[in-house]
Amino acid sequence: MKIESLSDIDLNRLTRKSYGDDLSLDKRVADILKRVREKGEEAVYQLTEEFDHINLRQKGLRVSDDEILGAYQDVSEEFLEAMRTAKGNILRYHEKQKRTSWLEPELDGSLLGQLILPLKRVGIYVPGGTASYPSSVLMNALPAVVAGVKEIVMVSPPRADGTLLPEVLVAAAEAGVTEVYKVGGAQGIGVLAFGTETITPVDKITGPGNIYVTLAKKQVFGTVDIDMLAGPSEILILVDESGRPEELAADLLSQAEHDRLASAILVSPSRQLLEQTILEVERQLEELPRSEIARASWENYGAAILVTDLQEGMDLANKIAPEHFELVVKDPYSWLGQVRNVGAVFLGRYSPEPVGDYFAGPNHVLPTGGTARFYSPLNVDTFMKKVSVIGYSEAGLKRDAKQIAILARSEGLEAHARAVEVRFK
Repeated sequence: MKIESLSDIDLNRLTRKSYGDDLSLDKRVADILKRVREKGEEAVYQLTEEFDHINLRQKGLRVSDDEILGAYQDVSEEFLEAMRTAKGNILRYHEKQKRTSWLEPELDGSLLGQLILPLKRVGIYVPGGTASYPSSVLMNALPAVVAGVKEIVMVSPPRADGTLLPEVLVAAAEAGVTEVYKVGGAQGIGVLAFGTETITPVDKITGPGNIYVTLAKKQVFGTVDIDMLAGPSEILILVDESGRPEELAADLLSQAEHDRLASAILVSPSRQLLEQTILEVERQLEELPRSEIARASWENYGAAILVTDLQEGMDLANKIAPEHFELVVKDPYSWLGQVRNVGAVFLGRYSPEPVGDYFAGPNHVLPTGGTARFYSPLNVDTFMKKVSVIGYSEAGLKRDAKQIAILARSEGLEAHARAVEVRFK
């Protein structure tokens, strides 16, 4: 890893904003979705055998109540206690996001307003593969519970023995998930979007996954709603000379170990600190169980960028729009007002990214690939919809009828104008 300046850094390498540029991969995903839509569960069984080499025909796709009860026997009390504490933190944070419907009467008897309603049935995708994420169960399901969603359906790729990780099943039970299915990849998204003979389709799909999952979510959008197109994990750390190389290296690797495509970026006006942290990353890589994945991420998508001052570093962060942004400077709160385009900001050396991933309460499903410019983290509003309320009185319509008719006729829509005028003939 070499230190780079703003003049020679390749920002496209660090942001990777496109989805679906590989048309052959896009077509493969489309074919998978078509099979699920047309052949239902038979297609799901076939695809699970093809891609995961697992035969689920005897056990079935749905996780039974007995399997969930058995999962409680396979997790430690320490895990259960930690998860329940995290659950409480997440619920408290998201409860503050709730909004209420409103109705505003006028003096003439008219009424305008907005209903804020929960979605009826949502699907959450929980990744598997190289790692399993009970924390993602909590982060996807609990905001839906706070929103008032009654049916929460979870899909997740099975392990080689056709089961899901006990921690994932316990998290689902604790978070209020109502149905769990052992299916992953694009076919899992297809099951949620189109349903099968025994599975009812959902209204919205949330949760991150691999490129197949992301492309599948993109393709089913319109049939159902989705939260966002989530790509590989990202972290950008802006640090001054007060930073500590050992801590910074650990924070960078906390994201690099997620995925070979993850991005870990260190930005500082201190060349010495950059040099020391690069050496520390190399040292810590030797000790990581997932060192092969983390090293590939660091070497291909990592960066150590030298800036002239913290202001230039802040401008760069807002331009890259990272998923996670650590502000490790002497007075991080004085810089908070300049944060614009990030998924989540972590203030100071005692707020490392994993605090947000697991425990603090804010959601860890965050916009990636530069989409923090216009996307928000997963939140309670994700699981709600808004309905406009219009209740005109006779006096109100009489007052506005002429102007409504003028606007309608300006667009050549005569029937619109007459629909108002006919009430006063």
